[in-house]
Amino acid sequence: MTKLFSEYMTEWLYGEDGYYATYKNIGKSGDFYTAVSTSKFFGGTIAKHIVSLVEEGFLNEDAVVCEIGAHHGYFLADVIEFIYTLKPTLLSTLKFVIIERFDDLQEHQRKYFEESFGDAVSLTQYKSLSELRCENAFFIANEIFDAFPCELYFKGKTARVEGHEIHFDTENDWVKYKADKYFKDRGEIALGYEEFANEMALSAKKFEFMSFDYGEMAARPDFSLRVYAKHEVIPFFAEDIKRDELFAKSDITYDVTFQHVKDAYEDAGVKFVELKAQMVALVDMGILELLEILQKNADEKIYKQELEKAKMLILPDFLGERFKMIKFRKE
Repeated sequence: MTKLFSEYMTEWLYGEDGYYATYKNIGKSGDFYTAVSTSKFFGGTIAKHIVSLVEEGFLNEDAVVCEIGAHHGYFLADVIEFIYTLKPTLLSTLKFVIIERFDDLQEHQRKYFEESFGDAVSLTQYKSLSELRCENAFFIANEIFDAFPCELYFKGKTARVEGHEIHFDTENDWVKYKADKYFKDRGEIALGYEEFANEMALSAKKFEFMSFDYGEMAARPDFSLRVYAKHEVIPFFAEDIKRDELFAKSDITYDVTFQHVKDAYEDAGVKFVELKAQMVALVDMGILELLEILQKNADEKIYKQELEKAKMLILPDFLGERFKMIKFRKE
């Protein structure tokens, strides 16, 4: 059966038996690390930023704090934990929301929040941003744009998949238009950024959106598509790759072209604020100040353990440089 690569990738990640359709371990026992699985201070730094937005008046005390694609729910839970430490009164006024399409993952999130917070925190879950309507919000997403299905493009042709073999022999005017726009003669063309940006623009009258992902503003000059399996990185076009064995059992991802994300949001009427390296963004938002607070109030052994974990977030040779933070605002 022949299908476009975007359909193949959607089935791989989001099909009934897809990789993201059920609960997966992330971190040492999983297929890859994320900033969330590395250190609680990732969520803590976002919490510090949220508190500052409330104090500046951009966010109301009853604003929605919404994570998109939360998987376990650990990230938002870390944010809540640090908000309680930094400004506990906000815990009873802010509204906490997760956007998660899969029932299985929603159930894990509910259980985790009940175990972590009991009745102290109320969590609302939606399957799509289109279900949310509010006045004021802070949206956060970690590694979401690299998980949008994409088409594969090579010198004017779009890929189709037959079995697990890739054939570049299909005409697609929209894909070619995007490839020309971002000066790509080969590589990945993401689908869905425009719809996602429009849904967010309609969901809140005033908001800030922050996302962390790997990629650059300009498009890569080649394919970046790869598979993560048990912390092994396998280029998608490697000669010895066994796609039939990896299909739906491993993660598949690619580098984000942030210019495409930026254009999608600006077309939706949302202002682009900045793009910067994760290490710079976290330092600017106060991760070092949070570590100083920990040093003053915790056992030295605990402080050193957390410091080593936090270093992985900001050191250039781990997550600090390759990952970027992109920020938007609607006012």
